[in-house]
Amino acid sequence: MNTSDTLPLDPLTFPLTGSRLIEASAGTGKTFTIAMLYVRLILGHQGAAAFSGGALTPPEILVVTFTEAATKELRDRIRSRLTEAARYFRMDSTVLQSLDQAADPLLQLVFNYPTAEWPSCARKLELAAEWMDEAAISTIHGWCYRMLREHAFASQSLFTQELVTDQSELRAEIVRDYWRTFFYPLTAEALACVTQYWQQPAKLERAIIPLLDHVTLLDSPADQPATIISDSIQNKRNLLIKLKQPWTNWADEILHLLETAKAAKQLDGRKLRADWYQNWLHKLKQWATDPEADTLDLGAGWQRLTSTGINDAWKNDAPPAHPAFAAIADLQTALEQLPDPKLALLRHATHWVAEKFTATQTHHAQIGFDDLLVNLKTALAGEYGEQLAGTIRQQFPVALIDEFQDTDPVQYHIFERIYAISTQRDDCALILIGDPKQAIYAFRGADIYTYLEARKAVQGKLHTLGTNFRSTQAMVNMVNYCFAHIENQANSSGAFLFKTSGDNPIPFLPVKAHGREEVFQVASETQPAMILAILDTQTPLAKSAYITQMSAICATQITAWLNQGKQQQTGFIGPNTPLRPVQPSDIAILVNNSNEAAHIRQALLQRGIRSVYLSDKDTVYTTPQALEIYRWLAACAEPDNHSLLRAALSTPSLGLTLAELDAFNTDEESWEERVLQFRNYHELWQKQGILPLLHRILLDFKCGDRLLALKADERGQSGERIITDFLHLAELLQQASFTLEGKHALLRFLAEQIAAPTSGETDSKKLRLESDADLIKVITIHKAKGLEYPLVFLPFIANTRPVNKHDIPITWHDANGKLNLSLEATPDIIEQADRERLSEDIRKFYVALTRARYSTWLGLAPLADNPPSAVNYLFELNHVPAAHYFTALQTFAQNQSAIHVTHAPKSSQTHYLAATQSSQFGKARRLQRIVRENWRISSYSALRTAESDPGISVWQEDTPQAENLLEAQLSSLTDTAIETPPTDFVYPQQTATGTALSIHHFFKGAQAGVFLHAIMEWLAKHGLTQALADEAALQHMIEQQCQLRQWEAWGPTLVDWIKQILTTPLPFGTTEIRLSTLTSIKAEMEFWVAVDHVNLALLDATVIQHTLAARARPHLTSSILNGILKGFMDLVFEHQGRYYIMDYKSNWLGMEDQAYTAAAMDETVRKNRYELQYVIYLFALHRLLQARLPAYDYDQHIGGAACLFMRGINAPGHGVHFERPPKALIIALEQLFTGQAK
Repeated sequence: MNTSDTLPLDPLTFPLTGSRLIEASAGTGKTFTIAMLYVRLILGHQGAAAFSGGALTPPEILVVTFTEAATKELRDRIRSRLTEAARYFRMDSTVLQSLDQAADPLLQLVFNYPTAEWPSCARKLELAAEWMDEAAISTIHGWCYRMLREHAFASQSLFTQELVTDQSELRAEIVRDYWRTFFYPLTAEALACVTQYWQQPAKLERAIIPLLDHVTLLDSPADQPATIISDSIQNKRNLLIKLKQPWTNWADEILHLLETAKAAKQLDGRKLRADWYQNWLHKLKQWATDPEADTLDLGAGWQRLTSTGINDAWKNDAPPAHPAFAAIADLQTALEQLPDPKLALLRHATHWVAEKFTATQTHHAQIGFDDLLVNLKTALAGEYGEQLAGTIRQQFPVALIDEFQDTDPVQYHIFERIYAISTQRDDCALILIGDPKQAIYAFRGADIYTYLEARKAVQGKLHTLGTNFRSTQAMVNMVNYCFAHIENQANSSGAFLFKTSGDNPIPFLPVKAHGREEVFQVASETQPAMILAILDTQTPLAKSAYITQMSAICATQITAWLNQGKQQQTGFIGPNTPLRPVQPSDIAILVNNSNEAAHIRQALLQRGIRSVYLSDKDTVYTTPQALEIYRWLAACAEPDNHSLLRAALSTPSLGLTLAELDAFNTDEESWEERVLQFRNYHELWQKQGILPLLHRILLDFKCGDRLLALKADERGQSGERIITDFLHLAELLQQASFTLEGKHALLRFLAEQIAAPTSGETDSKKLRLESDADLIKVITIHKAKGLEYPLVFLPFIANTRPVNKHDIPITWHDANGKLNLSLEATPDIIEQADRERLSEDIRKFYVALTRARYSTWLGLAPLADNPPSAVNYLFELNHVPAAHYFTALQTFAQNQSAIHVTHAPKSSQTHYLAATQSSQFGKARRLQRIVRENWRISSYSALRTAESDPGISVWQEDTPQAENLLEAQLSSLTDTAIETPPTDFVYPQQTATGTALSIHHFFKGAQAGVFLHAIMEWLAKHGLTQALADEAALQHMIEQQCQLRQWEAWGPTLVDWIKQILTTPLPFGTTEIRLSTLTSIKAEMEFWVAVDHVNLALLDATVIQHTLAARARPHLTSSILNGILKGFMDLVFEHQGRYYIMDYKSNWLGMEDQAYTAAAMDETVRKNRYELQYVIYLFALHRLLQARLPAYDYDQHIGGAACLFMRGINAPGHGVHFERPPKALIIALEQLFTGQAK
């Protein structure tokens, strides 16, 4: 197709019927044009030349693009354009006539209509703008999914299908199934053959993944893997026998011949040393005589032992002839071509996995993203295809397909089937918009040859946008020259390697420039559009050296410009605007991959310049934060697993020092607090989910404040970056948790994502920009497509990666544009595939050059091997020696004022003189009034006595476990034996065999208290009666808890102890109650009670007056309690119509049952103020019953409160301290808590 076949596009006269293609070069207003055409479609503009159906509504105009971000942008831009057009139609005609119609086609559009129609036009546009949320603007995948669901009958789809965005786990499971089915039954020899290629299913899966999208291009072996391998082994064995047969004698004969020549001094020892050929021939002899040997490595011997090599090493006369010298080269080739079952196995596995994958999806009513397109294409080609195509065409009479250069055969065939591109229907319109010069997504399946098929189908209806609105005149001139220079050469293949015999389906067409008034200046001099900075070197550089040196040079140049900007010497200036100094946010550095990004970011960081990196491939699962979260969650799932907990606490982001981590080895109380903390996390995860859990961890460990204070590390990882990744991962895990059952399923999901971060790749996984701050953007060229920046740096643009024999599978297109795939890399295939790679690299270079508004800086150097690259091709450097590299570029840029060739500046460590950054937020206003409210949520832990140890550690989580720990800690303050155990105290590790363990010997302190409370909680939640009846379950639970603490010896004693507690009649005043008989119980009942400025001194006096016979006790500290009082009651139960509260106490009062007398227990309650605790609990229970029971009466329904001293279960009083406070106390508390007390 020639350039003369193209038509310049006028958005007001562009025909709105048939199939047409718009080629929009970079920066030429593609989105503006789409929005303009949309306005015309809404108005039904252009009469008979317009779509025959007249005006359309947003649901009838299909707009398809390829990313969610592009969809949102299109929707917003179209809505804005509709609103703007409506505003014009609402304006007075005289006002409109005073405006410059040439500046905006919308103004011209308005005057295409009589003024009498303006109000109705405005109304249409306003309604359309309001309707945009329901507009048919979608990604290709989203639209296909909608069609399959809305037209389930015609498409023969299931009415209900689950769209699965990540199918990596299903694919992995099917590969494992294949491995079990075909490889497990193999013999040891056959299995060894398999494992030399793939050691495990995961590696087989990695080999299959690139083939699944092209499975139809692969032949399927007729035989099963076992047969494939056995046949290969046998054929290989037979061939080796034939190959080895002559060499058993030839090796000795050659050795004798060479030794004789050496003795006669006929060999050049510099070229063929004796130790060399002796070693080679020894290997050859060993291989020939060993029936099992199948490989032979002779190194340089493969050349030196040939006829050519022997001739080269022979001094005088011609060497004696021997058939081995000629056969050695054939032997090497034959060994390389020995039968190998790998490719046949790979083809078999790929076909089997593809078929099983489809069948499994169908069975589970699931569908993946790629299946959406394939299924719709299949439906359109099926029995009801014509009906379906007609229905969709009627539903969407007009379709605009954006970014069409990134199409593939499946997408093209869908729209060809619906809109009949080549036949040009007049009852619909299909408008394809794209730019083949920017087709750079072959790695995602985009196929430029499909675009060329569409281009051919619309011959004569190809329109172009010819004016660049993005860049300066100089930038446009520079791009035009770089590509037209090679395009117009008589014997060239065109700018993009598609030119043949005068025909060029992808020509480079120069564009005009709308231009910009501003220019980029350095020291009052306008900078050229392209700066070619050439490394000074007389020899080609290795790729690694090029990246390292150019990183430093590029960072040096950027630092210089930024520092000059601080001095008002470098920036952007217009005819009527002062110089705006260049800022880091004005600069984008375009790279090929994360390795290049890491190098340049490190170089910038060394000079004090911050940057952010955005890639189109990297995912958040590749970050260190993903592994940290995995360790946190593993500990939250099993908080009593000490190794997992230590691993979690050791993660850098939690900020614990080495000293703090080491202290856990000696400070039992500190360690138990962390165990309890993660148990609370376990419960939070269970109750609220993963997102609240991760937010809580970040808050509890103050990650935000600490990480934001960190400077970027050597990888460019700042605290801002780390927090962004944590929050991103938290969102992804929250989404995943909706479809996964349980904690361990989510952990496995996260582990799999970390192991294979790019599997099932979706936009949601991709790294997010951590900040909109004044930072340099480091971004891949692929990610930069569609974006623009004031200044662009391309420090590694000379870098490239040619196709090689290891890039299996290799895909390429034949002369007819048909896709081919090969698992074997022949030189011809590699050459064709590499030519396609070079063509895409040139297109990628075009994308890179068209991102800047003002100037682009390129870092160039001659590279070793001089590989075919976009720079070498366009700048004609393919055969230029390194010494002439600079001169060749000067010749290329000769007479081009927009291009400046210069030697790269010397690397410097000068730092960026960044201004001292003030806080992002203004100074907080100082509060003028006095705060008197002091409203807060408090628990029993907030009620402290003057005698309390101020150093006591109280965990502040509002959970029953936290209260249990607090209680155990408070109890331990009066337990003198905890610090100094009695001389006869025996720990389980010290107990002699056969000696019975006593409950009075059991551990004391916080850990034991929490342990016993946990057992009692388990009993209550499982039913006290049922727990006693199912002794096996009780024993298993206790043994399991003991194992976690290495207390296995205590298991039997604890089981007997708990059974005694359940079955012993407990005195509750005049009533005896066995816990095992209770059926109406509630464990860990939570309560919230409002308290209105309660004076704790008055509360204290009131409780003392009505409890424990008004005996003296430690007083509460004087303060005001205002807000909410909350807590958890160990056990609430109903017995014979009355309601009781029981609180478990693990206090150690002595080594014998007799130590647990009523007086001793009363004294413990008094000193620890337990009566205050159960009074508050009784008041909360009173409030609850008052609200729930119709004829509630305190005296009738409240039974009382008991503290059960568990170690005293065998004492005369069975360890029960019981009290039923008078009703007068409850009335007094009611007045106190409601603020009515005097």
